[in-house]
Amino acid sequence: MSPPPVAVAHKADTVRLATAAARGVRAEWAQVEPERIRDTWQARLPRVLALVVGAQRAAAGLSEPYLRRVLGLGDAPLAELDPAALSGIASDGRPLETLLAQPMITALTYLTTGRAVGDAMAAGLAMLELIVGTQVHDAARMADLIGITTRPGVAYTRVVTLPACARCIVLAGQTYAFSEGFERHPNCDCGIVPIRSGENVPWSSPRELFDAMSPAERIRRFGAGAAEAIRDGADIGQVVNARRGMTTAAGRLLTREGTTRRGYAGARMVAASGSARVPGERHARARVLRPMPEQIIAEAPSREAAIEGLRRYGYLT
Repeated sequence: MSPPPVAVAHKADTVRLATAAARGVRAEWAQVEPERIRDTWQARLPRVLALVVGAQRAAAGLSEPYLRRVLGLGDAPLAELDPAALSGIASDGRPLETLLAQPMITALTYLTTGRAVGDAMAAGLAMLELIVGTQVHDAARMADLIGITTRPGVAYTRVVTLPACARCIVLAGQTYAFSEGFERHPNCDCGIVPIRSGENVPWSSPRELFDAMSPAERIRRFGAGAAEAIRDGADIGQVVNARRGMTTAAGRLLTREGTTRRGYAGARMVAASGSARVPGERHARARVLRPMPEQIIAEAPSREAAIEGLRRYGYLT
């Protein structure tokens, strides 16, 4: 069975935001001069950062209307998400600006190893597009997960629509508690659909997705031998290593973003832990780092504690 139309539309809206951001940053990369990659990319970086931050914020802002449409007005959240809190930060907690230096580094590395200029610039662009897609989709998913956390008795299921990679297909239709992180690979665009705890979901299983694929697509996604084994009845989960290349929270995901006293979360953190000056920065920061939302949710002993932590660190208003 296909995912509910509202979930399909939500994914399409997120894809459109990611695609528009990618189109914008491609135009900025086209202005980078191969002879002056570092200087010209740094000159374009403020515009690129604004494009990606705007897309992250817009993607996070889609979440609450989506959750209300899926669950109904009766499942009102206990607190409201601040979409701005999920923008300007990379999925691993580093400043987004730092991550956006990677395309420049990739291109320069290619050149230093003797690769052609065209190859170097193409590799830098590919890295840039990968970053943009990943960060926009991650902001959207994290907003959905926070919104699910603020609703008692709500869990979620992973919805996969074709085309998709083998790693995602084997996880299709699995259900998770609100506190379980969403496994994804770079540029993963799988969706989160909220469900009431204990609810059975009739949406597409890995086998149904496999059966819906053309023979050529099966070989492309699984490999010829694996595709034949699955076709002959082998369990997809046993054939494919579902965890390969997938990540959730490795270690503790922390960020320095939003830790100055100028922001809501930073002011509370400074009051609790004190502040310290960072050389070269105008504003003092809290002495402790700010956990990422996924980290707060994973470590909380209860839904109520997760909501309080998300509020304390400025993700909920």
